[in-house]
Amino acid sequence: MSVNILSFIVVLGVLIFFHELGHFIFARIFGVGVEKFSLGFGPKLLSKTVGMTEYRLSAIPLGGYVKMVGEEPGADLDPAEISISFTHKHVLKRIMIVAAGPFFNLLLAVLIFFGLFWSSGTYTVAPTVGEVGAGSPAEKAGLRPGDTIVSINGKRVSEWDEMARLIVDSGGAALTVDFRREGEILTREIVPETRKMTNIFGEEIQRPVIGITASGDVTPVPLNMFESAYESVVQTYRIAELTVVSIVKLIQGRVSPKTLGGPIMIAQMSGQQAKEGLANLVFFIALISINLGILNFLPIPVLDGGHLLFFLIELIIRRPVNIRVREIAQQVGLFILILLMVYVFYNDLARIFFS
Repeated sequence: MSVNILSFIVVLGVLIFFHELGHFIFARIFGVGVEKFSLGFGPKLLSKTVGMTEYRLSAIPLGGYVKMVGEEPGADLDPAEISISFTHKHVLKRIMIVAAGPFFNLLLAVLIFFGLFWSSGTYTVAPTVGEVGAGSPAEKAGLRPGDTIVSINGKRVSEWDEMARLIVDSGGAALTVDFRREGEILTREIVPETRKMTNIFGEEIQRPVIGITASGDVTPVPLNMFESAYESVVQTYRIAELTVVSIVKLIQGRVSPKTLGGPIMIAQMSGQQAKEGLANLVFFIALISINLGILNFLPIPVLDGGHLLFFLIELIIRRPVNIRVREIAQQVGLFILILLMVYVFYNDLARIFFS
């Protein structure tokens, strides 16, 4: 339990710090005064004031905030503060300040993946056959465990995922498969069969297969600095894309809301990853950071995405959104957020007591 709690605090602390750091840095770049930079909510545990900014560590580690001068429209300001007021900055600057928070969460993931790739490289799964399904197209064509796929329809194959994509992209059409067996290259024509299976979202799909599984042979691939940078961006993009697709499917009702988790699940998973090793915990932080960044871009009042929505409307209509409209929207957004928090807490408790 203590490992879970400590890991949870570390994970949340890193995520919150980077998120609020994004807001803080861009606020200062655009000349906005920052009154408070807080990790956590509630009573302050530690604080130090530098210039006009109070940096504080607060008691409840479930969030954080950056309080800027003139952050609330209509707030009473000293005339001397207008030049450093958030509300009085151009709407494009306000958009960048608000967007910097979730953007820094994505940047954190890129930096973590870069460090992991540069220090440990990556790996590829060899296109070597582990098992051949009984009665499958591969068995009928004479493939055996230990055969290594060399090419499909003349396209060279160097890893398992490449081979799988070529089979799926065939749409079930006949394939010319070259494979290596005991140093000899053999060729067979294989017609994939379409099977029902479940994807990562639990949806039933149909896809062409030839009926083989991977042997699990893995080849380490060292990466230089530039390759690591490229792979870190690609990895972040793929996970972000998967997160967006998951949210869309959740809204469509194609993914069960029971899959949602809250602080308790994050604490449990943080503890598990910590026990597996530092690299696993760091990877988990990157994964959660991407999810946090994407979720904060959702156009829900209270979240950064809600503020961005109001600023985009302001950019179009060339005047700020009515304060009363914003207040009502904020209340609705807060209500939705509270309902969501209650639901994910319920899910967390249900996993503990009823699973």
